[in-house]
Amino acid sequence: MTRPPLWSRGPALAVAALALAGTPLALAQDAAQAPPAPDAPAAAPEAAAAPAPPAPTGPTLEMVVAEQTAADQDAGAAQTRVNELDDDTQKLLAQYRTALGEAESIQAYTDKLQVQVDSQREDIASIERQLAEVETTAREVMPLTQKMLDTLKQLVELDVPFLIEERRARVAKLEKEMDRADVSLSEKYRRVVEAYQIEMEYGRTIDAYDGRLGDGDDARTVQFLRIGRTALIYQTLDGNETGYWDADTKKWVVDDAYRQSFKRGLGIARKLTAPDLIEVPVPAPKEAAS
Repeated sequence: MTRPPLWSRGPALAVAALALAGTPLALAQDAAQAPPAPDAPAAAPEAAAAPAPPAPTGPTLEMVVAEQTAADQDAGAAQTRVNELDDDTQKLLAQYRTALGEAESIQAYTDKLQVQVDSQREDIASIERQLAEVETTAREVMPLTQKMLDTLKQLVELDVPFLIEERRARVAKLEKEMDRADVSLSEKYRRVVEAYQIEMEYGRTIDAYDGRLGDGDDARTVQFLRIGRTALIYQTLDGNETGYWDADTKKWVVDDAYRQSFKRGLGIARKLTAPDLIEVPVPAPKEAAS
């Protein structure tokens, strides 16, 4: 609570004035001016002519006012200084609260960054472990990829001979890429797997295409109808000869009994007719060798 300034205490001047009125000098002056008492005897001439004693010295009214004014000025200056210090204190308090809020925000941000840094350190450690295992992985993947390619080549040669030139060319291209140093191991593995996916797709689709049948002077252009990997039927362009691939004997067999089945299958493969059941030559199942 702020105290009232010293100059606001006006009654002090009145008290000082009353105190001054009771001084010996004032009392002497009042006694000189007062009339003599009626019963008092007349003073002797010698006594009347005696000089008055000197008035005692003391603070005057001007001195008291000056002192009070100086005190009031000092009190005003002190009050001004107190107000300035209070303003400075409020400013410092506001700055402290702002700095405290910023410190809390920075701490929260630092904690979040620490979590990310820890996660990155774990990733770096994992990558370093993987890099240490790259050489071992390469030694294992390379023979595996080559074995997969050899198996694919064997499958093409033993499978039903549809699109045989295209499939052989794909395998031959992969064999050349296996010896190339500018093709990464991962790319070699990806291309071999892609070839396997293409071969798997053949097993669940129906397709019709033109191709060459026979060798030398007996070679002729015919239409082929492939039913998955189950059956491969051909028919000459004039429709006079129809046959199929015998998986047991690994030979082409002429059988015109499948002429109508071939025509219906050809329309289905070319999406000219709706899917329907057709009769195709299917090899009898065999018992797997133990």
